[in-house]
Amino acid sequence: MTDQITPLKELNKQKLRGEEMKKVLQGLGVSKGKVKGTVKIIKNFDEHPEFNEGDILVTRITDPTMVPMMNKAAGIICEIGGLTSHPSVLSRELGIPCIVSVKDVMKILKDGDIIHMCGESGIIEHISSKLKESWRLRW
Repeated sequence: MTDQITPLKELNKQKLRGEEMKKVLQGLGVSKGKVKGTVKIIKNFDEHPEFNEGDILVTRITDPTMVPMMNKAAGIICEIGGLTSHPSVLSRELGIPCIVSVKDVMKILKDGDIIHMCGESGIIEHISSKLKESWRLRW
């Protein structure tokens, strides 16, 4: 049984490997492994060219058209799914961490966020947000 999903604003800061982090979400860990990487929100296969090797794939649910992205992913996070869902089975076959059943993950995490995920416990921790390029133009 997984813990209840807790919003970012209600959680305390944690330390992991000397970096300041916040627990963002709790889901169902379905494929073991711990990774740190850059979030890439994928809504459909058309966004495939924007996905880079080592990104963390964040989507509602994977489907067979997303297998090329899954092969390049450091980890997979899905809003829906269970132990026998498509992302769960494929991530175990590929040997990459996967967390499913994470409510509103596509609304909370943003493209470019740096996160740490544990595919065994189902914990996702936010490390930092990507700096927007526009702020640099104002200086």
